[in-house]
Amino acid sequence: MDHLHGAGSTPPWYGTDVNRSLFPFMIALQLGLGTVAAAAAPTAAAPAATPAAASVVRADYKIHPGDQVAISVYGEPTLTQTVTVLPDETIEYPMVGRVKIGGDTPAEASTALDQAFSKYLRAPIVSVGVVSEGQLTVMVLGNVKTPGKYTLPYNSHVTDAVAAAGGMGPTNGEYPVARISDTAGARDASLQAILRGGDASADVVLNNNAVVYVPSPVTFNVEVVGAVDKPGEVSISAGDHLSTAIAKAGNSSNANADLNAIRVTRDLGNGQTKVYNVNLYNALQKGDTSSDVELQKNDIVYVPQAKKGGSTVTGSIFGLIGRLFGL
Repeated sequence: MDHLHGAGSTPPWYGTDVNRSLFPFMIALQLGLGTVAAAAAPTAAAPAATPAAASVVRADYKIHPGDQVAISVYGEPTLTQTVTVLPDETIEYPMVGRVKIGGDTPAEASTALDQAFSKYLRAPIVSVGVVSEGQLTVMVLGNVKTPGKYTLPYNSHVTDAVAAAGGMGPTNGEYPVARISDTAGARDASLQAILRGGDASADVVLNNNAVVYVPSPVTFNVEVVGAVDKPGEVSISAGDHLSTAIAKAGNSSNANADLNAIRVTRDLGNGQTKVYNVNLYNALQKGDTSSDVELQKNDIVYVPQAKKGGSTVTGSIFGLIGRLFGL
């Protein structure tokens, strides 16, 4: 009859000398298997690395002001943020403050931020992705079909700005030389060379807040009086608007012009005149280009002096427009 054994009884194979000699081995084997099993038991998974921020641009893309940049720091979830690249090509970021990444690829920006965080974290790992490209604000004036302020992608050229304004107005003979004024200074771009000669190198790349001016082949004089630096007759081109005439007459801080209440008097013939009351401040500050009246030959522009607290624009858009004409 087989004998049952409990937890504390002798195993049935423990009866002979051979079996007794194997007993320590069997026990060791059982313990060893338990050790192996314990060693093979799964351990808690290490925390996953912070994923690289999703990027909508190519790896060789150069970061620009206005870009939305997603930044993550491995192991530091509170430092994962999306920020905007500032006009000076820097970002403002927690812990490290201002860091310049404009002009860098995303990989180069990651390295720059690694170095910045290394002052505060041990071996930081930073990923950078561009999630939205910044845009340019460009004002197009002169002989174009719809002058005004336009938003263009970064790395846009002068021809992109002219196209956004509906293309050029009437021309006689060759296409004109467009003039560009922005943070890079005043430059010329031959539309004849670009559009008819196929010279892509002449198609100037624009910076943010650029002013593009396309001159007309027809010129005439208007008179600008009142709160301007140089009152008197001003020569402008057909298609030019009020802002161009005032820029040529000068609008420094000394002029103290009130751009809310400009009057343009036009001779309609037969002894009749028409007066336009223009709020040019809206045109320049708020993008309401309908207020920037297209001038005609012999128009008289009166710019009143601003009262205390009046709306003036000095040194900004007029400075850029004035630079177009070497003023």
